[in-house]
Amino acid sequence: MPEYPKIDAKEAEKILIKNGFSCERQKGSHKIYKNSGFTMVIPFYSGKILHPKIVKDIFELIEQIKSNQKE
Repeated sequence: MPEYPKIDAKEAEKILIKNGFSCERQKGSHKIYKNSGFTMVIPFYSGKILHPKIVKDIFELIEQIKSNQKE
């Protein structure tokens, strides 16, 4: 299992936007990003590192999108 970087919500937001996601809406401290049928929720807590499972989900979702684009 690969080691994922420790990132905060702002860094995750940059990664998602770079990969074609846009912020659809926000509910409280959670922002919902969408990209052609894929959805990702990022909790924005100031200065906190995201849970490793969320970071893993982000990178796996991006890989899934890239593999779908190649087909």
